[in-house]
This record gives sequence, C-alpha cells and structure tokens, in this order.
Amino acid sequence: MPRSAHEQVFSERLVLGIRLAVLALFLGFPALLALGVWRESSVQEIGGPVQQPIPFSHKHHVGDNGIDCRYCHTGVETDRHAGLPGTSICLTCHSQLYPDADVLKPLHESARTGIPIAWQRVHTLPDFVFFDHSVHVAKGVACYECHGRIDQMPLTWRAQPLQMQWCLGCHRDPAPHLHAHEDVFRMPPGPVSARESQELTQLMHLESRQRLTDCSTCHR
Repeated sequence: MPRSAHEQVFSERLVLGIRLAVLALFLGFPALLALGVWRESSVQEIGGPVQQPIPFSHKHHVGDNGIDCRYCHTGVETDRHAGLPGTSICLTCHSQLYPDADVLKPLHESARTGIPIAWQRVHTLPDFVFFDHSVHVAKGVACYECHGRIDQMPLTWRAQPLQMQWCLGCHRDPAPHLHAHEDVFRMPPGPVSARESQELTQLMHLESRQRLTDCSTCHR
C-alpha cells in the first residue's frame, strides 16, 4: 500500500536518536583529539628544557645560592597553586644585582609597564584534574618527588610524566614518598627507611587507600 505524503519512514524517536548520536560524535571528536595531544605532549616534555622570557636557572638560584623554594613560590604551603613569582619578587634582588644586564630587560620592562612576565608553565595538568599543592606539602610529599632535582636544572624541565597512572601509583602506596616536614623542601630530601615511612604514614593522618584512589578525589 503506498504511503501517504504525511507518513514518516522513521519514527520521531529514532530520528532524534540519530541526530543526538551525530551531535555527540561531532562534539566528542575534538575533545578526544585534544586529550590525545595532551597525553602525547606530556610524555615528550620530560627532560626537555622549556624556553622562558628570561632564562631562569634553578641551579644558580637554588643549588648555588641556596634560595628556598618558598621565597619565590609563595603559595606552595597554603594555596592550591604554588604560584609563579611576580616581578616584585625578582626585583627584591635584581633591583641591585645586575640591574643593567641585557638578559633582565624583560624584568625591568615588566616593572615599567605593569604587565606580568609571560612565564611558560612547565608542570601543567588538564582542566579536568584537581590538584592541590598545599595538601601534598602538608602530608610530607617533598618537592623532589614530583619536580626531581630542580636544584640542578639550568633551565626547568619536567622530571615526571604527571599522568594518571603515575599519580595513582603514589596514591595507592604513598608511604615511600613521604618525608618529615623539615625535609620537604630539601634537595634531595634524603633516604627514608621502611619503618620511618610507616611512622610518617600514621603521623600525616592520610586518607584511606579507597579515598585516595576514588575518582572524585582528583576529578571534581
């Protein structure tokens, strides 16, 4: 029997389902592509120095001169982000030390214009990851555990992959990565015996393994 002009070949529900599937594919592909690019770049960045507006040397400032991490990264103990040093922090020394050096011209230009220096982040995480510096420091995770021997880096590079499985490895068994509070900012923090690790685990009042590995801990 021939169909009338108003009769539909597909039901409205099926048509809607097809449209939603096409829309999900259209929107989801760029997200999957971006995630793949981030995963690839995060591996490639390990050990590769990142070029900066000023070639800041942690080796010179930390390793040679003994400047504490907290002097420049002021929020590392109290805030979710460690914070990048502002121009005023750099000028506490360099308003007097090497003020005419060509390499420091971007610093003085920043002070003149009020435009922050465009430092390039070395340790980046995707937007769907929640990370809090202050919690890790408070629980005894030393800078060295994530940043490596940054006191020996003439230019800063990523020492660890910072990918999900790497983070979960620590969350599943945090004891070997814990240090006494007085050693958190030391480079390197020094060896910790198995007995000391267990004692630190109790002292730091860590969450249960189930809580530390729960999806909602890092994805909120």
